[in-house]
Amino acid sequence: MPDSLHFLAMPNAAVDLADVLILPVPLERTVSFKPGTALAPAAILNTTDQLEFYEEDAGWSPFKHLTISVLPIFADNPALPAATWHENLSRHVASLPQNNLLIALGGEHSLTPSLAASRMPEPGTVLFLDAHGDLRASYEGSKYSHACPVFRLLEQGHQVVMAGIRSVYESEIALAAREPRITLFMDRELRGPGEWHAFLDKVRSLRGPLYLSIDMDVFCPSLVPGVGTPQPGGFSWHQMVDTLEVLFSRPQLDLRGVDVVEMVPEPSRVSEMVAAKLLQKIISFWGLALGFKHKPQTGSQMQIEYD
Repeated sequence: MPDSLHFLAMPNAAVDLADVLILPVPLERTVSFKPGTALAPAAILNTTDQLEFYEEDAGWSPFKHLTISVLPIFADNPALPAATWHENLSRHVASLPQNNLLIALGGEHSLTPSLAASRMPEPGTVLFLDAHGDLRASYEGSKYSHACPVFRLLEQGHQVVMAGIRSVYESEIALAAREPRITLFMDRELRGPGEWHAFLDKVRSLRGPLYLSIDMDVFCPSLVPGVGTPQPGGFSWHQMVDTLEVLFSRPQLDLRGVDVVEMVPEPSRVSEMVAAKLLQKIISFWGLALGFKHKPQTGSQMQIEYD
């Protein structure tokens, strides 16, 4: 992976001045099916060169107003025990400026608790979009497995709203049924308009500190085939956009961080493009909600020449 990555070929702003921070975290220790998640951050960011600056759903060019910085890669160190590496990640993220949008690019889903612990140390809500339950206390001998992040988030005291779930172990269903802090929307249930609107109403109702975690396998594999553990079914592109629009519909939203994880680069590069476009949507809707459209046009886009 190169030493310096960029979003849409824009220069990286000074970290303490950037409105948006993107942290590449190419961790791949516990993936249990298709390898390659460590290659995802660079593949996604390189694909952003094929995006337009104009974001059509919100109707503006976010980077005329927003500055962005892709941070240096937070690499794995196989010599470190998993606990030590995750503690180091949490400390690193806690050292970053806090009044911005932080998006971490994985890497595997085991990243989420370490990121949430540093950006949301008090109890909050995690909107967890995934094909899998990820509710194991441990998996294959490790509590830092990609099968365990929701269990770790509960240990941190958070509420978790889960959607898109369509692969789950029996004990995970039992835990979700008895745990009042979990709100679970199974994927097939979301096929019906009533349950889909109930999910959007739940997203609209979220208050207080919030963290957003998107496993790319939440999408239908016909749209995103490049994931570590694909499952039939899943979100369509427009369902995801609707979810984001509802989430960012409140200017008072206290979003502490975002991660996008578990993508595996594949020959068609469609998966990379979906992930790149997803980043653009998140940044655009967040910036619009916080009023950046009305701020001076001194963003990162204004610092480069383009056609």
